[in-house]
Amino acid sequence: MSLFKARDWWSAALGEGEEFDQGCLCVGDVDNSGTGHDKIVVGSYMGMLRIFSPNANKLSDGGTADAQLLEVQLQNAIIQVEVGKFVSCSDLLHLAVLHPRKLSVYSVTGTSGNVEHGDQYQLKLMYEHNLQRTACNMTYGTFGGVTGHHSLCIQSMDGMLMFFEQDSYSFGRFLPGFLLPGPLAYNPRTDSFLTVSSARQLEGYKYETLAIATDAESRQDSDLLPKTGGKRLTPDWTFVLGEQALDISVPSFSHSSSSVMVLGERNLFCLRDNGQIRFMKKLEFNPSCFLPYISVKDGTTNLLLGNHNNMLLVYQDVTLKWAAQLPFVPVAVRVANLPELKGVVVSLSSDGHFLCSYMGTDPSFFSTPKVDAREADYEQIDAEMKKLQKFIREATRTQDILPKSDAVDDLSVKATVSSCLDTPSQALIQDIDGLPVPSVTVQVKVKTNSVLQSAKLSICVQPPLAVTQDQFVLEPMGVGSTKEVAFSAFLNGQYLPADLTGDIVVSYSSPTGVPRVLQSRFSLPLALVCLPSSPAKNTKFKVTVDTNQPPVDLCAIFREFSMKTEDKDGNSLAFQFLSGAKVTVLASKTSQRYRIQSDSFEDMWLVVKELVQRFDQHFSKLGIKDFKKSFSGPMPLQEYFLSVDNHFQLRVSAQQYQDLLSERAVQFRAIQRRLLTRFKDKTPAPLQNLDKLLDATYNQVIALAEAAEENWALLEQAFVRLRSSTHLLVLLLSLWQGLTPDQTAILEATLLPLLQDTPQLGWEESCDAAVSHLLRSCLSRSPKDQATSLAQAGGPVLGLPQDTTRLKKHIALLCDRIGKGGRLTLASEANVQIPAQIQNLAAPGGVEPIAEVSGDGEDLEHSQEITKFIKKKPSKKVKKEKEKKEVSREPSEADVKEEAGVPEETLKEVKREKKEPSKDKKESKKDSSKEPKEPKDDTKKKESSSSKEKKEKKEKEGKESGDKKVSRKSSLKVKEKKKDPEAREG
Repeated sequence: MSLFKARDWWSAALGEGEEFDQGCLCVGDVDNSGTGHDKIVVGSYMGMLRIFSPNANKLSDGGTADAQLLEVQLQNAIIQVEVGKFVSCSDLLHLAVLHPRKLSVYSVTGTSGNVEHGDQYQLKLMYEHNLQRTACNMTYGTFGGVTGHHSLCIQSMDGMLMFFEQDSYSFGRFLPGFLLPGPLAYNPRTDSFLTVSSARQLEGYKYETLAIATDAESRQDSDLLPKTGGKRLTPDWTFVLGEQALDISVPSFSHSSSSVMVLGERNLFCLRDNGQIRFMKKLEFNPSCFLPYISVKDGTTNLLLGNHNNMLLVYQDVTLKWAAQLPFVPVAVRVANLPELKGVVVSLSSDGHFLCSYMGTDPSFFSTPKVDAREADYEQIDAEMKKLQKFIREATRTQDILPKSDAVDDLSVKATVSSCLDTPSQALIQDIDGLPVPSVTVQVKVKTNSVLQSAKLSICVQPPLAVTQDQFVLEPMGVGSTKEVAFSAFLNGQYLPADLTGDIVVSYSSPTGVPRVLQSRFSLPLALVCLPSSPAKNTKFKVTVDTNQPPVDLCAIFREFSMKTEDKDGNSLAFQFLSGAKVTVLASKTSQRYRIQSDSFEDMWLVVKELVQRFDQHFSKLGIKDFKKSFSGPMPLQEYFLSVDNHFQLRVSAQQYQDLLSERAVQFRAIQRRLLTRFKDKTPAPLQNLDKLLDATYNQVIALAEAAEENWALLEQAFVRLRSSTHLLVLLLSLWQGLTPDQTAILEATLLPLLQDTPQLGWEESCDAAVSHLLRSCLSRSPKDQATSLAQAGGPVLGLPQDTTRLKKHIALLCDRIGKGGRLTLASEANVQIPAQIQNLAAPGGVEPIAEVSGDGEDLEHSQEITKFIKKKPSKKVKKEKEKKEVSREPSEADVKEEAGVPEETLKEVKREKKEPSKDKKESKKDSSKEPKEPKDDTKKKESSSSKEKKEKKEKEGKESGDKKVSRKSSLKVKEKKKDPEAREG
C-alpha cells in the first residue's frame, strides 16, 4: 500500500517459543522516576515479565542488555499488565499483573548503582487476590467517581465481573445472556463499563447499576433473581455491531471529544458515550490491533491501526493520513515518550518481536552525476515518435472490455470424445423402456507451461446427462508436465437433454498466487441418446428445411446410424430416442428439401441441430462456399406454445402446493401448541380428538410434500423440454430470416434468459420482460417510441403471471416484426437520439411507465377509441337497442370482448369508473334503465338545470316506449336482471 517503512529506532527479540497477545504490553513511568519518561512493560504467556527503557545512547554499545531494566520469571502465565494507582494511601504508580487464577500488584523500585554496571531494579509484591474463576481480561479506573486511586475490574471466562478496590474484594456480577467473553473497557466520563457480548452487540453497564444489583454466587442464582425479589441486571444501552470486536478503547486525553472506539473484524466503529454512532469505517483488510492517541486538530481523533498485511496505518477519524510497513504482524501497539525521542510507536508481535519505531523517510544523499551536454538527433527522435504514435493508434483502435490474455497460457486443456460407445456401458440405468442405455468415454488432457501447486478439474453436463466422476483433484505439476483423466457420460433420466455439450472447468493458482479459471467445451455424440429405427409415416409435427444444393445421401451424413437402417437408398432415416419419442428425417428425391417429423415437437431439436451442423461440415469438405439453408414454412408457434403452457401449469401447481403446505404447517403448529398446553396443565383435560387431528394433519403434510417433490421433478423435465423447444424455434427463426450469429445469440438470450427455474424467478416473466424490451427498443416501429421507452423508468417487480396469454402475444409479435425485416441489435439503443421533450419527461416524476397492453400498438389505439366511445352519452336509439338486448339475454364479459374487441385492462378501467360515482347517481340508476355513467366533466357541471330536466324527460319517455314493446313475461325477466347488477354493485 505504501513505499514507506517504519524506521527502526530500537528492537529486540524476546525469548524463544514465547507467546504474546494484546494485553501483554503497557507503557508508563512504572518506577516513579519523575522524569516523565515511560518504561515499557512486557509480559508473556510463559510467565516472563520484562521492563525496558530504550535510550538513544545505549543503542550501539550495550544493545538489549543495557535497555532491559528487569526480567522476572513468574509462576503463572501473564494475561494482562497495567500501570496505575492500585495501592491505597499512595499516589505512586504500581504494576498490576493478571494471571489466570490470581491478580498481583507489584511496586517497581530502582536503586542507583555505585559501579559502571548501572542501576538496580527490584520487584516487590504489594498484595494479591486469588480468583475463584478463570480470568479473561481486566480494566481499571476511578469507579464510582472516587479520585486519588484506581480500582480493578476482572472479567472471568464464564461472564462474571469481579470488582476489587485496592486490597479488598468489592462484589461480583454475572453479565446477562453471556456465552463467550469479549473485550472490556471502562469509560470514566459516564462511569460505565463497555463490553461486546456473544450477540455481537456493544453493551454499556453503569457502575451504579452493577452495584445495586443483587449479588449472585452462580449463574443459576442470577437467573432466579426475579423469583427471589432481586433486581435482574440489564444493560443501560446496546448497539448492534453485527460482528465480533477485537478491542475497545475509550480515549480520555480530550474532554471535547467524547468517543468510544470499537475495532471489529471488518469495520471500525466510533460511538458517543450514550451509544449513538458517530461514524463507521469499513476496512479493506483484517485488523490485528489499534490505539487512539491525541490529535493536534480539535474535534478529531488520531488512530494507529495494525493489520495482518504487516502494515501500520494512521487515521484521522476516517481519513488515512500515513501508512508504514512493519516487519511483522502487530498484536499490540502503544505510544511512549522515551528519552531523547517522544511519540515512539511501540509494537509487539505474537512471537516476541519487539520494535520501537518512528514514521518518516530517511534522507537520500545520492546526487545524480553531471552528464556532458550533447546535441539531440532529431531524425532518431522523429522515428521514435512515429513508432509510439503507431502503438497508440493500434491500442485505441481495439478497445476490448476484457484484457487480452498472455501469449502463453499457464495451462491448456484438450477434451477428446471417443468415437465408439463403451462396452460394457457405465450407465447407472441399464435400460429405459427395454432399450439399452449406452455410455461414451471422454479423455481430458491437461498440459502445464508453469508450476501448478493445486488445481481442480470439474465436469458439468446438461440434465439428465450424468458422468461417472465430476470432480478431479490434480497433483502438483511441473513445467511441461501432462496429466490425463477419463470419465464416462450417459443418460440418467426418462427425458432428453436440451444440449449434448459439456463444460470442463479447471481452477488453479498462477505461480504469482493469482486465482485463475480455464474453460473448455466438448460435444457428446447423438448416438448416446438414440438408436436407429424404422421411419414413421404419420406424425403430428413436421419441419421442412430447404437448401440450394442437390439432395445428399442421409446414410453418408449419419454413418453411425446407416449400418442398422433398413433404407438402403439414403432417402429416410429414423432415430428412436431412449425416452420413447421417434424422429424421422426424409430427403426429397426431386427437390432440395428435407423433412423432419415426429410426435414430439421438442424432441426434433437435437436431430434438426445435428442435421444442420453435418450439412455445413459436409459441404465445407466439398469446397462449396455458397451453401445456404432456409426454412420457408410457417413458424410452429402453436406447437411451441404447448410446451409453454405445460411448463406454466406445473409452476402454478408448485405454487399451489407451496401455499397448501404453508397452511397445513400453520395448522400443525397450532395443534401442537394446543396439545402442549393440555399436557402442561396440572389438571388433565380431555384432548377432544386433538391427537387424531394432529395425525391427520401430519399425514396431509407428508402427502403434500411428496406431491410437491413429484411436481418439482416434473417441472424440471418440463423446463428441459421447454429449452429444447425454444432452441428449435430460435434455429427456425434464424433459418427463416437468415440471421447472423450475433443476431441469433441475441434472440437466444431473449427467449432463454434463465438456465434453470427458481422459486423466486421463472422463465415466463423473465422471457416476457426480455421480449418486451426488444419490442420497445430495436424492434419498435418508430425511433420516437424507442426513445420514449429508453427514457422510461424500470417496470414492476417480476413475478408469476396469471396466465400465458400476454407472453404468447409478445412472442408472436416478435416473430412478426422479425419477419417484416426487424433488425436485432443491441447497438441501436446507443444510436437513438432522445428528443428534448422526452428528456424533460425523463426527469424524476416527469413520466410514468406506459401500461402494458395485450396486443400491438394498434390494439392500444383501438382500445383508447373504444374507451372514449363508452364514456360518451348514448342517444335514444342506442338506449332502445340496448334495452331490447337486455330483455333478450344478459350479455357476458366474453360477449362484450368479442363485440367490442376491448382488451381486459380497458374493461377493468371501465368497471372501476362505474363503481366510483356518488350515491345519488346510483339511486337514479335504479329508477332508470342500465345506461353508462356520465363522467364527471367540467363542461357537464356547467349545464343549466333546465337542460337537465329536458334530458330526464326524454329518458323517461324513451324508457316508457321501450317498456310498452316488451311483453309481461319478458318484463319480469328484465326486473330480475336489474336486481342482479345492483346486488353485485352492493
